[in-house]
Amino acid sequence: MGLPDKEQLHILYQSLLSLTSEAECRDFLQDLCTVQELISLGQRLEIARRLSRGDSYLDTAAQTGASTATISRVNRCLAYGTGGYAKIIARLPALEQGDPGKTRSGRGRGAGHGGRKK
Repeated sequence: MGLPDKEQLHILYQSLLSLTSEAECRDFLQDLCTVQELISLGQRLEIARRLSRGDSYLDTAAQTGASTATISRVNRCLAYGTGGYAKIIARLPALEQGDPGKTRSGRGRGAGHGGRKK
């Protein structure tokens, strides 16, 4: 018998909070998600960034390749959601000021990049 959904989500959230570098985060998410799921998550964040800065649905669709339905869903979350997108978007400028290849551990992108370990 599996864990209750609430407990499973708690473990997921705590797992994400325990990650200490971009490389650890990448490795965990690559194991956890399919390639398409990761692409979709990244796309949604980019949509939220673009809408937050005032880009139109049409420009956002053209730049991200997302459907207007996906853009609308992200926009609803921005307007009526829990504020998660806004919190992350507010933190992104500080992250982007440094070397985008640096992780919190100070190592560059190259660490652990490449093929997956078996």
